[in-house]
This record gives sequence, structure tokens and C-alpha cells, in this order.
Amino acid sequence: MEISKTYNPAEIEKKWYAHWLDKRYFHSTPDEREPFTIVIPPPNVTGVLHMGHVLNNTIQDVLIRRARMQGKNACWVPGTDHASIATEAKVVKMLREQGIKKSSLSREDFLKHAWEWKEKYGGIILQQLKELGCSCDWDRTRFTMDDLYYDDVIDTFIDLYNKGYIYRGLRMVNWDPEARTALSNEEVIYQDVTSRLHYVKYQVKGDNVYLTVATTRPETILGDTAICVHPDDERYKDFIGKTVLVPLIKREIPVIADTYVDMTFGTGALKITPAHDPNDYEIGLRYNLPVIDIMNDDGTLNEKAEILIGEDRMAARKKMVAMLEEEGYLVKIEDLKNSVGFSERTNAMIEPRLSMQWFIAMKEISKPALEHVLNGDIQLHPDKFINTYRHWMENVKDWCISRQLWWGQRIPAWYNAQGEFVVAKTEADAIAAFAAKGISAEGLYQDEDVLDTWASSWLWPISVFNGMENPKNADISYYYPTQVLVTAPEILFFWVARMIIAGYAYRNEKPFSDVYLTGIVRDKQRRKMSKSLGNSPDPLDLIAQYGADAIRMGILLCSPAGNDIIYDDKLIEQGRNFNNKLWNVLRLIKGWQIEEGHDTERAAAIDWFDAKLQNTIVTINQHFDSFRISDALMHLYNFIWDDFCSWYLEFIKPEFGKAIDRNTYERTITFFEQCLILLHPYMPFITEEIWHQLRDRQAGADIIITQIPTPKQANTEILQIGETAKELITKVRDVRAKNNVSPKISVDVFTDGSVEAFGVFTSIVIKMANLGTFAHTDSEVTNTSAFLIGKQQFFAKMHIDIDVDAERKKLQEQIDYQKGFLLSVEKKLSNEKFVSGAPAQVVDVERKKKADAEDKIRMLEQSLANLR
Repeated sequence: MEISKTYNPAEIEKKWYAHWLDKRYFHSTPDEREPFTIVIPPPNVTGVLHMGHVLNNTIQDVLIRRARMQGKNACWVPGTDHASIATEAKVVKMLREQGIKKSSLSREDFLKHAWEWKEKYGGIILQQLKELGCSCDWDRTRFTMDDLYYDDVIDTFIDLYNKGYIYRGLRMVNWDPEARTALSNEEVIYQDVTSRLHYVKYQVKGDNVYLTVATTRPETILGDTAICVHPDDERYKDFIGKTVLVPLIKREIPVIADTYVDMTFGTGALKITPAHDPNDYEIGLRYNLPVIDIMNDDGTLNEKAEILIGEDRMAARKKMVAMLEEEGYLVKIEDLKNSVGFSERTNAMIEPRLSMQWFIAMKEISKPALEHVLNGDIQLHPDKFINTYRHWMENVKDWCISRQLWWGQRIPAWYNAQGEFVVAKTEADAIAAFAAKGISAEGLYQDEDVLDTWASSWLWPISVFNGMENPKNADISYYYPTQVLVTAPEILFFWVARMIIAGYAYRNEKPFSDVYLTGIVRDKQRRKMSKSLGNSPDPLDLIAQYGADAIRMGILLCSPAGNDIIYDDKLIEQGRNFNNKLWNVLRLIKGWQIEEGHDTERAAAIDWFDAKLQNTIVTINQHFDSFRISDALMHLYNFIWDDFCSWYLEFIKPEFGKAIDRNTYERTITFFEQCLILLHPYMPFITEEIWHQLRDRQAGADIIITQIPTPKQANTEILQIGETAKELITKVRDVRAKNNVSPKISVDVFTDGSVEAFGVFTSIVIKMANLGTFAHTDSEVTNTSAFLIGKQQFFAKMHIDIDVDAERKKLQEQIDYQKGFLLSVEKKLSNEKFVSGAPAQVVDVERKKKADAEDKIRMLEQSLANLR
């Protein structure tokens, strides 16, 4: 079959993915093999593929394909997350575009619209992952609102409540006025901003004396219930116990004293607004201050503000400043750099708000999750994140798990007409629970709130195998704990830590052994890629233009664990170029004419490359064992491009018009196959295509299930000879280039060492370097270019006129440089403090530098003397 001149990724990718699905290579069921399990970090059901997904899922696919090729029972479980806040926002927007307000719908009607939206758009990202080549077990696809998964979440809530971990309480929470819901601390992103610090004076009741405070949030003045000063602050001792008037609305509030106040900030006097600041709330509890919540759940001011009712909080802020200035209460305004919290989901500025919410008490339940990371049972890669993880877990706060939404798992709490509640799965269970307490269930209704999305996805590694419903089923017993979790550092606490907590709480076992933390994909200006900045390419466009293998390779070439990736289209172009290189190698090899026989002159190249291959397999295994997946790819890329293509094929390829011997041809095909097998996890499509183009294969003999080679002992002697031969060929080529000598003109090379040391490589060196003479010499060789390989000196004599003066000047410059370098090394070695204090290996390195410099000076001086 004729091989096309160019590689067509679109056609080939479609063909092989369909083939793999048809053969059910991705599907896994428990058997006698060693399992290798990954659960996908479920993308939001609202999501579409972006570069972060490409990075994360390519890494997972590399790991799962490699495990499959190692003979393990590879199982990669896909799925999507219901994403409460993001999905509800999408549905509300869709309804708004249809002229429908959420407030006009019943909960049931809204959820009907939400499910219709999910069925229409919710599977898009999973289909896109298929285009990337992801080898997930699609039969196992899960969704965090599946009936069974939903039940797991509800049952877990009830269990934790009954064990005393879940409680309901009035607490200061992070409120997202755009999503109209509470958020956990981990869902708040703090940003440094430049705020305006407003100095506002409060009049003392019955006196023409004023007390000035400084605030960045003047709109909250309307909720003030005290002014607080430090008891040791001499400036305000006479104010303590007095009453002041809130500007504009004249509410009477006391002046109190507490050591919490920082006397050096602002004026040293602090306005206390218990309903809108967590620290103020704590002070309010200590002094039994009233709590005046002046805001609605959408961030507008309510009637308790007394003025500006119905105004958005930011608009109210501007108007308050104007009114305070007009009435003479505003003293001055200064700029202030401070940290402000924003919603991780909507980017709305967080509003601290007092609210009745559901919480999980985290202190006790999270202890095993800290212990088993610190003792190494669970490994973080890179381990630089361990300290961050420890800090968070040692300072963990109770987790606010209720959200004021309709899309999600509804909290299984039921209330009667008096507001008393029970926790139960069904209405019937709730009635029975009230009866057991001897309490009336009249007016029974269920809590309106749903659970935080993370309070469902923390069960993911267990629930995808139905391990909550049936803790001893075959799947959970075989696949759990999973092997590797690949995710982003920013959800180390949102999700990773909580899955570990759930794993030990419900199976007394870790959910995974290793956590590979990727970096963030950024543009060349180091900005995080986002739609709003317009700096994120569409991965599907890149796949259409370059092919999936190219994008997979490009994104992994520069993505060491935990480090950010600076994206550039050139990376994807590099992946495409590598595709083309592999394709051209296929066409080259398959284009050779073959003759029976065994060419012994090519044996050296075959033995050398075999040794290189064995060492490469060892190195790649070491990189994978240490989760240096990018390093493994880079090593493999250089091995194939340089050692295989640039050297080995050049060593053995026949002269134009001549045939290659059968033995060399078959060994070359085998070497190429080994390269393809090692490369397949990274570039699955082109490797499968070339695999089948190289030989006629039986049905089912696909590379996707071919065993990864195990390394044999490398022939270190032939390896060293081959590397020296390569260096000699390179040096001769450099000499030619510097002297503008055509490769077609032969060069004579003499050495003061042994030519026989090149052994079986001698003929290869003569051919590749186009040497007329390659011989030992004891006498001076004049008018040559000299160079060292190790400690052996070589002289290249070209049959051209050499500009002796120019060559002498160049050699003298090199001598001067080496002498300067030698002087600096000798100075360091003459320093007794350095020699006695530095590690032995450091001193040895310096001594080797000295010896090398002396050898080079000696060789250069001899070359200078040989010039005539």
C-alpha cells in the first residue's frame, strides 16, 4: 500500500478512535490483573474544553495508556460535576433570554428547565475529550446528580448529622450577592486592590464634639451599632461610655472599649457593624450589641438602612459619600491598598453576612487526612505543596455546606410550623422522626437550600464505584484505593483534601496513592488564560489545525508538575513537526530496497543504538516513577529526533540507488517499533497508524495493548565508542563549517591516540565525516585545525590554503581565555578555607576543571606551534 506524502491527522484520529472503542480497549472489569485506576476530576457540566483541561486530561491519558501497556487493568472513570452555582446561573440566564424570571417558577418547574439544559448541553465536554484521544471507560460515565450518587450524598449528610459532625447555626458567612448564596472560605479569592479610606465624624450626643472613624465601606455606616476604641488609648478615654449619633440617620450608639482595636490604624476608633463584618460580629457578641442587617440577598439595601433603600451596595456607597460630604460629616479620603474577597465562581465582591447555614465541624474529621499526607501514605507531586497543605489542614475552619440554590442535592432537613427540625431522607421518615420526639409535624416542609457542590464531589472516588451504597461490592473492592489523582493546585483544599477526609471517614483508607498537581496554563505575558482576556486558544481549533497528537505533545513538552506553563502556539507547531518527522521516517524506511544478507559494517550502529535504547527505557521509567512526565517526554523526543533519526538512520541508510541488507532493515523496523511503543501514551494516533504501516499485523495486534519494553543490560563499551565517534564526526563537521569546506571534499584526520579505539565504528566515522585519511601520528602535522575529545588530540588537515595569521590569532585568543579561566580555578583551589570547607565533590569538580584547562592549553599551544 502506498504511503501518503503527508500525514492527515483528522482522518487517522477518527479512524483509530472508532477502532479502539469498537474493540472496547478502554473498558475495564475486575479480574486477576493488577488494577490501575484514575478517576477524572469531573469537569463542570457547563464546561467546554479549554487548555487547562487539555493539560490535565492529557497527563491522565498518558498515565492510563502506559499502565494499559504494562499489562495492568487500566480503568479511567469519566464524568461531570453538576456545578450548583455555575449551572444555575446558566439556566437563569437562558430563562431570562426567554422572558422568564426564576422567581416566577416553582422549584419543580425550574428544575425541569435545569435538567433539560443539562441533557442538551451537559455532555459536550466529554465528547470533546474523545477528540483529544482520552481513553476513558465511557461505560462508567457518572454525573454527581445521578440518582444513586444523589442518594449517596443525602445518606452521607444524614450519617454525619447523626454522628454530630453536621450542625445548623447562625454564623457570619461569605455571601455572593450575584449568585445569592453563601460560600465556604475556600471559595473566596482574595485580591489586592486600591480602596478608598473614608474618614467620617460621629457627633457625641448633646455635645458639639465629634469622634472620627475611618472606613472603606461607608454604606455599612447605616448598620453601625457601636464605636469601639482601645481602652489604653489616651485620645479616647473621655469618650468611653458616651453615646454618639450615626451620621445622616441619627441612630444612638454607644462608645465601647476593647483591646481588639488597632490604635495605629486610621484614627484608632473603629465603627462596629455586627451584621456585615466577622470581627465586628465577635465584638458584638461580647458586648451584646444589636445586629442590624441592612442588605438584601442581592446586595441592595433594605428598609433597615432607613435611607437609600433598594440601591445596590456599590451605588449606595457613592451616594453615601456624596451625602456625608454634603452634610459635613466627611473629613477626608485616602487611598489604601488592601485585600478584598471575591467569589471564585462569579467574581462578585464578597459581602460578609450573618446567616443561618449548615456546617460540618472539621477539626476532628480532618485529622487522618493530615496524618496520612505527612507520613507519606499519600504522596503530593511536587512535594513543595505539602507545607501549604499542612498549614491549611492545621488551621481548618468549619465548612459551610449549604447553598441558597435549587440545583443540587437538597438538604434533608424538615421543619414544622414552629421551626423545629429533624434530619431525614424522606417526608415519611421526617414525620416518623417528629413523632419519635413527641413533636407535631404539622406544616411540614423541607429545607430550601442545597448542598455545596464540593459536599457531593468529595465522595467521587467512592461513589463512582457505588461504594457508599454497597461498601463491599466487587468494583469498590478491586479499584479502590485508586492510584493517581491529577488535578490543579488551586483545588487542593476544595476537593483533594476533602476526598481524603471522606476516604478515611467512610472506608478507613486513602482514596488515592499519588496526587499529581499540574501548573496553570498562562499566556506569554504570564496571565492566566481566560475567555474574558481573549488570550485562550480554542483547543478544538488547534486539534483541527494541527491534530490531537500535536496539541498533546506541545502542552506536555513544558509542563513539569506544579509549575505554570507558558503557552505558545510554537509548542503545538513543534508537536506537529514531530508528527511530520515520524511520518517521513516511515516513508524513508518503507522506501528502501531490501537485499538478503547481513552487512557487518552496520553492526556497530545497530549495537550502539540498542544500548542507547536500553538506557532510554531505564531513564523513562525513572522519570515516570518520579512523576516527571514532561521530562520523560523531552528525553524521548530528543532520543527519537537525535539518536534515532539524526544519527542511527544516517549511520545505516544505504547509498542512493542501493539496497539495505535484510538484517539491518529488520532491526531498524524493530527499533522504530520500540520508539513508537514508548511514545504511544503521549501521541496515540500517529503511533497506532505507523505501527500498522510498518508491518502486516494480525487482527487485534494494536499498539495500544502492546507491552511496553523492559530494559536489558546495555553494552556500555559500544555505547561509549559510539558517543566518541559521534563527537568526532561533529567536530570534523564544525571544522569544515568554520573553514567553508564542502562536505563533498574529503578531510584527513590524524590523532596522537589510537585509531583502533574506534574499532567497529571506524568505517562509520570515515563515511559520515568523509575522511580521506584517518590515522595515528607521532610527528607534527602542520597547518591543521586541532581539537580534543576527552584527552585525545586530533588534527584535521584540509586540502585548502589556510589563512595562517587568522588561525594563529584565533588560537592565541583561545589560549588567553583558557589561561584566564585556569587562573580563576587555581585561585579558588589555593584558598584553604574553600578546600577544607566545601564538600569533597565540589572540590573534585574544581580540580577536574583545572586539569581540563591545562590539557586544552597544551593542545592549543601545540596547534599554534604547528602552524607554518
